[in-house]
Amino acid sequence: MRGLFLNALQKQEPIEIIYLSDKGQLSQRIIVIEHIEEKYIKAFCKLRKQPRVFKISNILSAGLARKKRKWAS
Repeated sequence: MRGLFLNALQKQEPIEIIYLSDKGQLSQRIIVIEHIEEKYIKAFCKLRKQPRVFKISNILSAGLARKKRKWAS
C-alpha cells in the first residue's frame, strides 16, 4: 500500500480509502495526499473538504479513485 501512497503523492492523484477511526467508525473517503510520514498521512479529504491526518495502520484498503465519466447525450 505504501507504494500506492508514494505514487499518488508524486502524481497528485486522488485515492479512495476505507478508514477505521480510533473510535471504531468506518468511512469511505477520497483524499489527495500532501505528505507521508512513517505512521501518518497528511491529506486533503474531499468528504470533509479540509486537510486531515490519517493513521496508516487504520487504512483498511486503498486504491486509485474512480474518475467520473461524462456521457454524451
